[in-house]
Amino acid sequence: MTNHWRDIKHADVILINGANPAEAHPVGFQWFVKAKLDPTKGPGAGGGAKIIHADPRYTRTSALADRYLRIRTGTDVAYFGGLINYVLENKLYHEEYVKNYTNASFIVKDAFDFKDGLFTGYNAQTRSYDISSWAYEQTAPPAAQPGSGPTQPGATAVEGPPTTSSGFAKRDMTLQDPKSVFQLMKKHYSRYTPEMVSSITGIPTDQFLEVAKIVGEMGRPDKVMTIVYAVGLTHHTTGGQLIRSGALLQLLLGNMGRPGGGMNAERGHANIQGNTDHAISWEILPGYLRIPAPGQKNLDQYVDQSAAKKSDPNSWNFFGTNYRNFMVSLLKGWYGAAATKDNEFAFNFIPKPAANSSWMSIFDQALKGKMEGVILSGMTATSIGPDVNQVMKALANLKWLVVMDPLPTTSSEFWRAPGADPASIQTEVFMLPTTHWIEKDGSFVNSGRWMQWKEQVIPPEEGKARHDHWIMAELFDRVKTLYRQNGGKFPDAINAMTLEYKDPKKPELDEIAKEINGKDLATGKQMASFALLKADGTTTAGDWIYTGSYTEDGNLSKRRNGVQDIAKNDPTGMGFFPQWAWSWPLNRRVMYNRASADLHGKPWDPKRPGIQWNGSAWTGDVPDYPATMNPEEPASWNPFIMNGEGVGRLFSNSMLDGPFPEHYEPIEAPIPNPLHPSQSEDPVAFLYDQAAGRPNRFGKVDKYPYVATSYRLTEHEHYVTQHVPLLVGLQPQAFVEVPEELAKEKGIQNGDRVRVWSERGKIEVAAAVTKRLGPITLAGNKTVYHIGIPIHWGFVGVSADQNPDKSKFWLANALTPFVGDVGARTPEFKAFLVNIEKID
Repeated sequence: MTNHWRDIKHADVILINGANPAEAHPVGFQWFVKAKLDPTKGPGAGGGAKIIHADPRYTRTSALADRYLRIRTGTDVAYFGGLINYVLENKLYHEEYVKNYTNASFIVKDAFDFKDGLFTGYNAQTRSYDISSWAYEQTAPPAAQPGSGPTQPGATAVEGPPTTSSGFAKRDMTLQDPKSVFQLMKKHYSRYTPEMVSSITGIPTDQFLEVAKIVGEMGRPDKVMTIVYAVGLTHHTTGGQLIRSGALLQLLLGNMGRPGGGMNAERGHANIQGNTDHAISWEILPGYLRIPAPGQKNLDQYVDQSAAKKSDPNSWNFFGTNYRNFMVSLLKGWYGAAATKDNEFAFNFIPKPAANSSWMSIFDQALKGKMEGVILSGMTATSIGPDVNQVMKALANLKWLVVMDPLPTTSSEFWRAPGADPASIQTEVFMLPTTHWIEKDGSFVNSGRWMQWKEQVIPPEEGKARHDHWIMAELFDRVKTLYRQNGGKFPDAINAMTLEYKDPKKPELDEIAKEINGKDLATGKQMASFALLKADGTTTAGDWIYTGSYTEDGNLSKRRNGVQDIAKNDPTGMGFFPQWAWSWPLNRRVMYNRASADLHGKPWDPKRPGIQWNGSAWTGDVPDYPATMNPEEPASWNPFIMNGEGVGRLFSNSMLDGPFPEHYEPIEAPIPNPLHPSQSEDPVAFLYDQAAGRPNRFGKVDKYPYVATSYRLTEHEHYVTQHVPLLVGLQPQAFVEVPEELAKEKGIQNGDRVRVWSERGKIEVAAAVTKRLGPITLAGNKTVYHIGIPIHWGFVGVSADQNPDKSKFWLANALTPFVGDVGARTPEFKAFLVNIEKID
């Protein structure tokens, strides 16, 4: 979340896409309701915030919404694109914000173009783009000058990077240049007419226009809208662009950086945000630093190719400026005395993968017989992996499999799944029982970036389970011992790793939290700010965005000064509660909050200030800029301090599938793309089947006429709840939701057993005939139905144990395609084609 849960109460309009917060995030949903019941909120004269829910399925969120739009899954780029077009055509954007706080005025190279579904630079053989034409025209090189960089509270000035040899980006503040981002954007989205939006999404034109009128009011300075989303937008081959299209709308309306605004991702579990921050994703290091690439032989090359360059003289480019500081401090935290200036601070110890190492790719390698073993820690590949039959085949190709989990999973038991032949599977499976999160302390980081400490509830059963980080620590110690005793290839990276804990085999989570914060090696004191991190090897930081969370004052995530004294603990009245836990970065509750005020430091809406200039200092939330920096200084006018432009990107060359979001059909789609049928799907989506040389496992609409989408249920958090008798009792039986109209066509009644199958597999479960799903009309006259598939059941757990016929237990992802997006390789779980029939 750019904002946080409590902040949703400040919104006038709440746009919900790809999410069902009333059921999936019921505690957080209280803030939606609070906004809805607040008579001072809302478009027009108020009367309560308006909730608009776009979803294929009518849910409890829809029931509380003021407008519900039945949308075809995976088409949100068209929906947001239509809203963008409506705002641009009717000049409803926040002009002062757009001119000064976005790159609308930046001039793009003449070579850039878009035609027939493809941006310039596309290579059909490699299925990738050469993005050199997706760049700005530049001014003449400026005179050499030191960069001026931002500081944070308690920091000294930090120099910015040298300016690029080719100068800064050209700008046209009138926004009239045909190659300006603004004019290119108008041209790009002019195709997203209400009729085209309806043709793609299935939303009736009159309903779309009704919503567009409400959204269009949110470009006024005294109004603000928030967009809330979850994995319903993420789990697509176009997931990054689905989300980014919403961010573009928010930038046009001037809603980024403001209380009540922003793009707010609802993370599916309590610690998903923390896991991502600490680099559970394959392509990043902690704090979203890039993983080094092959050919980067030293820190200079790594930083030069990873860190953003200033493209505007007033840009602070904070991330790019401090990239080396953050990386060196990370290396010092990992390798201690072994990381010196002479060896590039052990930069060569970091792997530089030649190919992506996403977990989907790991199983792709296993299918090819190129993977010997896998460790699964707190995740079950056979339940969460796409095309489960392929995943189980991949596991059967391994020599060994380690599963670290509190309870049996479909992965630890994959060798005795329904239809499996244990005698033919040679994989040696090691089940290492770990403690459940209630059996240990530590921190959760919620969707709003709030790091909150929790205490151990109950001790683990003696001799039954161990903390997962203890298992990893001892495993590391044994590997390190083997290297020292027997040698091996490149032992330096293993032997140099520091584990400076009271007991290196049993580190305390409080010790790890302290280490993540980092310290000043010269004084031995904890770092107070990431702006104080240095590139000379005198500071450490396990994750720079968490620097400031564990200072000399202690573990700040343990703070609990909340609503018991609101006047004292929330003096702004904006719900920031700065003494409750800690949020990154630097306890800032709303990111990019400089954008909540105009160039002179006055809040766009005095009733909802984020930060404001009182004549001598910025007050309110923790400011993005030094508290005493005068807003009249041009350096304070670029509020998006993390990128080279210093402003929000309406056009971006950091996305691998296009600088503007474009609607592409899912890999399996019921219709050709109405915008460009010759290029229907995302041209750079990663096709694993094709890459592996395996048979194509994608279905066509003539054989699979129905669109399926997966989702969670309130009663089952994910998969561990298969072992909780009470929750199993609430939802004991696997089922799929079938629209009434389709059920009538197929002769299916509520409770009938049905077979749902795709090109990859099948499930045979009960049918829940429902009005929550219904027909939609696409491409003028084509009727399409959705089938809803909850994901929770499998062949382990209470339900499976109580049913003698194990063959009746199925995994939902037996149906989903093995394909990923171009960036993180996120699978397309939310949009695929199936067929359905009643089982006699």
